[in-house]
Parts: sequence; structure tokens; C-alpha cells
Amino acid sequence: MGQYLPVLVMLVLGAGFAGVSLVMSRLVSPKRPSAAKAAPYECGIIPGQQPPERFPVRFYLVAMIFIVFDVEIIFLYPYAVIHDELGLFGLVEMLVFAIAVFASFVYLIANGALDWGPVQSVRRMTSGGVVSAARTAATTVRRVGTEGREGTADHGAAA
Repeated sequence: MGQYLPVLVMLVLGAGFAGVSLVMSRLVSPKRPSAAKAAPYECGIIPGQQPPERFPVRFYLVAMIFIVFDVEIIFLYPYAVIHDELGLFGLVEMLVFAIAVFASFVYLIANGALDWGPVQSVRRMTSGGVVSAARTAATTVRRVGTEGREGTADHGAAA
């Protein structure tokens, strides 16, 4: 049990430091709230209005594809360096890992993670979905942010 005492002491010291840091930052930090501090930071641009919609889930799926392949590359570098020492076992493990990554990629593609714009609407129409003949641009396109634009007074009433 004595051999674990240094590890326990380091865990207690680390947790203590984190706790003291959080408490002290709450106690001694200046508290001067303002509208500028509460606003989201957008590369120095002051937002004039709230965004019209939330980010679509597809945006986060693309980010997840990037992270999955980034992690795969990170794990491939050490394997490439010592692949001779790992032998057949290392090759099999990397194949299992690559298959798992590829399966996640196929899953994201099958769910339409990379279908953007016209490709998405074409795929939706050809996948068995019935499109009503009554659908027009006036009934399906939602106009957002047309206030203050020239020639949009008639569109604002139709939306």
C-alpha cells in the first residue's frame, strides 16, 4: 500500500490545486458585466441580430468525420514507425482499427452527412419521396432577413 502513497498524494495535490484555483478565480476576479462581454465573439464583427436558425446537425456530422480521420492519422504514424517490430499482430490490429473507422465513415455517408445543397434535394426526390405538384418556390422557400432590402416588400407579405 505504501507504494501507492506518492500517487495518492499527487492526486490530492492536483485536485486541491484545481479546487483552490476555481474558488480563488471566483473570489478575486473583477465582475463588470457588459453587453459586449455577453455577446458572442464573431471575429471582431459585432452581430446586428441573432442568427436566423441553428446550425444543422449535418454540420456537426462533417466535423465528426474530420475528427475520426484525424484520430486515424494520429494512430497510423506510430504504427508506420514500428510496423516491423509489431509484425502480423500489429497489421491485424491496424486493419481492425481501419475497418472500424471505415464503417463509421460509411454510416455517416449513408445518413447523408455529406449531402449538401442540390445533391440533397435530388437524392430526396429520387429516393421514393413523392413531391406534390402544388409545391412552388412561394410555398417552400422561407425568406429570412429581407427587412431593409429594396424590392422585397411584396415578398415579406407572401412569406
